[in-house]
Amino acid sequence: MNAYERYLEELVTKDEIPAAVYLVKHHQQQKTLRSAGSFLNNEGERISVTTDTYFDLASLTKVICTLPGILFLHERKELHIDDEVTKYVPGFPQKGITIRHFLQHTSGVSADLSVKNRYQQRDVWKEILSCKAVHPPDTQVLYSDIGMIALGKIVEAITNQGLDAFADKELYQPWGMKSTGFLPRKIEKNKIAATEKVYGKYVHGEVHDEKAYHLGGVSGSAGLFSNISDVALYADYWLYPEKQSILKPETMALIKENVIQNRGLGFEVLCDKTIGTTSGSAWSNGSFGHTGFTGTSLWIDPKEEIVTVLLTNMVHYGRQHRLSDIRRKFHTLVYETLTS
Repeated sequence: MNAYERYLEELVTKDEIPAAVYLVKHHQQQKTLRSAGSFLNNEGERISVTTDTYFDLASLTKVICTLPGILFLHERKELHIDDEVTKYVPGFPQKGITIRHFLQHTSGVSADLSVKNRYQQRDVWKEILSCKAVHPPDTQVLYSDIGMIALGKIVEAITNQGLDAFADKELYQPWGMKSTGFLPRKIEKNKIAATEKVYGKYVHGEVHDEKAYHLGGVSGSAGLFSNISDVALYADYWLYPEKQSILKPETMALIKENVIQNRGLGFEVLCDKTIGTTSGSAWSNGSFGHTGFTGTSLWIDPKEEIVTVLLTNMVHYGRQHRLSDIRRKFHTLVYETLTS
């Protein structure tokens, strides 16, 4: 067992992480595919995770659904990433904000909506259409779910279909991602890692994110479920674009244009190591990735040809944890192990 494997296994043994499934590839060769830990279901049963377990991807939805969806439509000239959002969402209150701004989290729109009871009735989209700008566009990065939800709505408006149906037909089926999608009702619950306990009951088999829940489980910001093999396959396409034909390599390369404060289109892109990213600072400049609130992440290093996917259900233990530090150390150990 190498250093990064030992590190994660010890964290699970010490109950610092409930469960983890992780994969590491280097120069197209799989170096690690492991699972560890378990979760409790609402019947009080302890269920061990496997490499086939599904996870709530949370904000990985932004880069596995919304980003490629927008790029797909941009490539086909059904929109342009520099179009104003009001062209497709006439009721959106902020003028001068473009699709690019939302992808890059530079719109100036507030980071989030007010926190409310998960099971309290609310109209999330109506609240978004009443949101305020907190600073002008293009002046700083402010990570915002609101913009990605709006982009999901833009995809739906242009394609005249639900974001889930569009993504399945145009992205996941052609890419061979058979285990990725929203609303996992057909999947046996014990094959899905339960997330947080809310009012005495684990969120299990439905989206953890409250806004996505109120939007019916389908959102441009969160709601996607998948397993390690599909997420790794998706990451592989970004490292080796020639392996797929849904998006042109030059379209995929747009994510690294005009990076601001380590933010490209959709992804974090490591350019300034003094700022840092969720991968830590050991990885090569130009590495890119994303994380999800439930405890998920994927990172890609094009220079060293590394793909790392880490799927956990960290919020199973609640929202007070040190996963940010754990991610950085894990990715640093991966890089050091593979490049030493």
